[in-house]
Amino acid sequence: MTTTRTLSADSTIGAWSQHPVGSRILDGFAAQAGMDAATLAMMRNLPLSRMLGATGAPDAEGVARALVAQLGDAGSQSSDEAGWRERIVPGRFDGQTVVVTGAASGIGRAVAARIANEGGVVVAVDLSEQRLGELADARPEGAIRPVAADITDETAIARVVEAAGGRIDGLANIAGLPDDFSAIHEVSDAMLARVFEVNVFGLIRLTRAIVPVMLEAGRGSIVNVASEAALRGSSAGVAYTASKHAVLGVTRSMAFMYEPSGIRVNTVAPGGTLTGMRPPAVEGFGASRVRSFSAPVPIALPEHLAASITFLLSDDGVNVQGAILASDGGESTY
Repeated sequence: MTTTRTLSADSTIGAWSQHPVGSRILDGFAAQAGMDAATLAMMRNLPLSRMLGATGAPDAEGVARALVAQLGDAGSQSSDEAGWRERIVPGRFDGQTVVVTGAASGIGRAVAARIANEGGVVVAVDLSEQRLGELADARPEGAIRPVAADITDETAIARVVEAAGGRIDGLANIAGLPDDFSAIHEVSDAMLARVFEVNVFGLIRLTRAIVPVMLEAGRGSIVNVASEAALRGSSAGVAYTASKHAVLGVTRSMAFMYEPSGIRVNTVAPGGTLTGMRPPAVEGFGASRVRSFSAPVPIALPEHLAASITFLLSDDGVNVQGAILASDGGESTY
């Protein structure tokens, strides 16, 4: 059924691009911002306001209002598609406690928020105490238990387990660090150590502390977040790529070891996602090579990844064990 909708700051870039007046306004803004058609196409699933916020431009809200104001009376459009909206499943995590790392921003924040909105208690782990506090303040009292902690620190890991209060139904290992796109002949020992310490060893240490709680309960669900870099070699440098391939190995080992114990372990591999993790602007052999290839698929919102991750964490994923879910809009097909 075709309906008439009004373009707004919450309409996607795709909706703006398909509108006869909105497309001209968007093209004018893109030209001023130095964005080409390919860049806009990659952003087609992002709401205008989220895209502007991601650019880091000052007064993104003011810019969005100005663009909408330019529409005047021409803002209505005929559309068959309302666009994707996050649909909360009430009660899906009732009575459950889930540990989420990287919870202060990006995918981790979206996962933590969704679990809390679906009735769960979230032990939210991140380095930023301030942003964890903001997350907790935006949810019902007690839904978020913020723990400012470094997952590479055994003492901090003990505080995470303590905050769970003896019950852990789920673990989402989302925290991670990017590399500098170095190829193997360029990569430094410092970069290797930094990336592996968080992406692999931190994940292993935290999981090692949590699994005994699940073993005692006879159930649990763990989702390790890898990356497109775990599925191909063209997404990052050697350090990040190798670390995310290691995450797949951890998942497969755990899935085999703990299946008889009622613990499910799976991996989600995101593609390009609108998060706060920004790789550094660097030059070099590896960086140049990676930039030479970009799959023409849209950037996802953190909420898109939260939908995939919470499916596997929840009892809806009851029959899924050891899976690698590429939640990437088709990026891994290129």
